[in-house]
Amino acid sequence: MSEAMQSNAERSNGKRGGGRNCRVALLGAGYIAGWHARCLASVDGVDLVAVCDKARGRAETLAASYGVPHVYVLLEEMLAAEALDAVHILVPPDLHFAAAKTAIDAGVSVFLEKPMCDRAERCEDLVQLAAERRVSLGVGHNFLFSRPWEQLRRDVRSGILGRIDQITITWNRFLPQSSLGPFDIWMLRDPRNIVLETGSHLVAHMLDLIGEPDTMDARASNSIALPTGRSFYRRWQMDAVKGAAAIHLNASFVPGFAEFNLHVRGTFAAATADIERNTYILERYRAADPDFENYAMIAARAKQLKKQARGTLARYALSKLHLEKRASPFGESIARSLDAFYAGLKNGSSAKLDERISGQFGARVIRICEQIGERARLPAESMRPWAEAGRSQTAESAGAKPEILVLGGAGFIGKELLRQLIAARRRVRVLVRSAASLPGELRAGIDCREGNLLDREALLDVMQDVDCVVHLARARVKTWVDYKKFEIDATRLVGECALAAGVRRLVYAGTIDSYYAGRRGSTITEATGLDPCIGRRNLYARAKAHSEAALSAMHRARGLPLVIVRPGIVIGRGGSPFHWGVGMWWHDAVCQVWGAGTNKLPLVLVEDVARGLIAAIDTPGIEGRSFNLVADACLSAEEYLDELDRAGGMRIARCATPILRFYLLDLLKWMVKVAVRHPERQLPSYRDWQSRTQQARFDCTAAKTVLGWNPVSERAELVRKGIEEPLREFFQ
Repeated sequence: MSEAMQSNAERSNGKRGGGRNCRVALLGAGYIAGWHARCLASVDGVDLVAVCDKARGRAETLAASYGVPHVYVLLEEMLAAEALDAVHILVPPDLHFAAAKTAIDAGVSVFLEKPMCDRAERCEDLVQLAAERRVSLGVGHNFLFSRPWEQLRRDVRSGILGRIDQITITWNRFLPQSSLGPFDIWMLRDPRNIVLETGSHLVAHMLDLIGEPDTMDARASNSIALPTGRSFYRRWQMDAVKGAAAIHLNASFVPGFAEFNLHVRGTFAAATADIERNTYILERYRAADPDFENYAMIAARAKQLKKQARGTLARYALSKLHLEKRASPFGESIARSLDAFYAGLKNGSSAKLDERISGQFGARVIRICEQIGERARLPAESMRPWAEAGRSQTAESAGAKPEILVLGGAGFIGKELLRQLIAARRRVRVLVRSAASLPGELRAGIDCREGNLLDREALLDVMQDVDCVVHLARARVKTWVDYKKFEIDATRLVGECALAAGVRRLVYAGTIDSYYAGRRGSTITEATGLDPCIGRRNLYARAKAHSEAALSAMHRARGLPLVIVRPGIVIGRGGSPFHWGVGMWWHDAVCQVWGAGTNKLPLVLVEDVARGLIAAIDTPGIEGRSFNLVADACLSAEEYLDELDRAGGMRIARCATPILRFYLLDLLKWMVKVAVRHPERQLPSYRDWQSRTQQARFDCTAAKTVLGWNPVSERAELVRKGIEEPLREFFQ
């Protein structure tokens, strides 16, 4: 054992120096790691000193955001170099066991994000190992520390509700990954994994409240086929009995209203903990006539809800002013679970951990989740290995070299482009982060490579022997620093590699958002310059304009064979019918229309964009030119929403919102950012908000004449393909 590991073991055995803060590291730098980093800043006596992730760039970004001094790629390297007291394991669940075992063997305490492990026996092995090494082992069932749950827990245990008759726990939340990918993540690799990943929340609450059930049955339904060839069951139900109490666990992952609540009915009272909205209501009988009693109950409920809602909002506002460290209810629940873990760690024994985060409790949760998966009795064919599902012969393995390389083929436009290229028997290669992001029918007959746009060697490799490169990849980031790295720098590298590889043409997809389209009565053509005030526009429009400028400079100075296309508001199959080109959407249920919403929008079908891209690939002598791809305008935002309502048999809440209102709210947020010295505090631009109204008209004569492009512009056909078909896909 190394000297560093020996010191780790000594501290975990209670020999840590008096008054010294715990030295903590994060393993994994994904989404949940950001929450842990934020919450650790609010936990007394803890210093976050290192981040480890196999993707070094991701670890460096997280470390820079939270002032963490050290970054590592390998866990073993971090354990050897740092004198750690604890490691948070924040990697996919199938990696939990190996990572936790490595840390525990090094004498370091471990805090595992739920689910504890992918199998119960592995959880139990970790519990035993932690006891042998005398280190703490915690599991982050953070919702067990939310304010509503803790109040419900206290009231049940105090006897206020009387004898428990029924417990209903409901988790109704759309799972975007089941529709949008990535489809090869752990929770989608086996139909039962979702029970371990999300069902563990429901099971943990059941065990904490009433214990393990005496009898139990489970059902899974509403299945869909994923691009990997596996099934995903979007509805799970468990019915159980514990003594005299009936227990119902319900989970739905289809699009719809978000709910996560727990309702308990007792002989004296009923209580509801609404975790989603951070409220708790206790209703019990009063000494009053039934009619007056009902009024008093309802009035008291309204008063309680209003008070709690104000408290939640006040804490959020204070957090934005840096006067409250624990902002959202979700963040607060994580922070409270960490409080419990580090309070136990400082006491020097895992036996002193709060039961809700103990390894023993985590193992019991996984054991029950496994039983639910078994009792659902899923068809055996749903367990096909994904390597067998959608396996195809690539174009290269068939002896033909690809002529077209598509970057961003897993996106909305990219998938449609691949469909059309494959249908035309073109030889295609794609570079994607994960092959599982492509449906099986698109992987068939193409050369699919995995990699990223910041890897020069990977780019040069995939461009070998390729005639044309189509760059559709888009960075899904939020800060200008990240846009510069993952959008502008990545695009510049694509251009450099295209020159080095000697490709015949590079087709780059810009955006009409880089124009200023807020002037009524104006006409935009390819001769119209991009917004001269682009530096004040939204980050996406600004980054795409900078990327265009970088590639155009290469074309002028070095002969990069560049063609730029700028699609309009793209709608159609494979896309969401709740399009942000129409307005600002809230939960796909409320649309704040940009301005009055009465002017015609620059819509275009995704099939037509793909046809335009193919024309840009094939049309000779167009290097250095740009083309706008917008259909003839025929629908306003209000008309789009009318058609969406008609097609879905529903009524979407809508609000035509003056641009001034958007701007003033943005200005208020900016003032707060300035007050707290937020790094991303660009002065809001009224011009940027005004451009979203799309009041200008697009003249695409150049694309129609030079490329021979003929988009669908008839209203009925645009509605059928652009609204009705995507809506059917969305609700399938």
